[in-house]
Amino acid sequence: MICGLSAAIAAATLLLGGPPLAAAAQPSPAAVPESRDGQRDFDWEIGEWTTRLSRLQHPLSGSSTWVKYEGVTIVRPVLDGRANLVELKVEGPAGRIEGLSLRLYDPDARQWSLNFAGGGVLSRPVYGEFRNGRGVFYGQDTLGGRAILVRFIISEVTANSARFEQAFSDDGGISWEVNWIAVDTRR
Repeated sequence: MICGLSAAIAAATLLLGGPPLAAAAQPSPAAVPESRDGQRDFDWEIGEWTTRLSRLQHPLSGSSTWVKYEGVTIVRPVLDGRANLVELKVEGPAGRIEGLSLRLYDPDARQWSLNFAGGGVLSRPVYGEFRNGRGVFYGQDTLGGRAILVRFIISEVTANSARFEQAFSDDGGISWEVNWIAVDTRR
């Protein structure tokens, strides 16, 4: 797994369409690992889930105030499994969050794009894949008019539970601030 500054450089290179990090050292065809088809990476999540969500109230502001929500997430397959639709409805003392995520699989890139809409706004997608049962996705967005990097991690996946974590970086990926943690358990 790539981490820290290397992850930010790799993510920025991929997102900005630059050459691969190892472009200078092209491996021989025999040394290139075979890519796997990840089209079924989200099949485990199809169904209805109880969601317990903690959200940092004011990301990248120095705040440490977290707000909690609870509700339901429903995941449906679409496009013969090449995509899925996630509907999130949670509420808590800080209010209600309703969101929709469309996840699309690109068989040529062998990657997923995760596209989230909430509050009438479609955020920029994050892109990535699952490896060894862990999904890691990166993207670019803005927060308060500032350019930021976004990292989304899906981990601790079992047949009946999973953990979702979002983090932002405003320093090019040198440091990350987690701002969204959701734990889903199957209903």
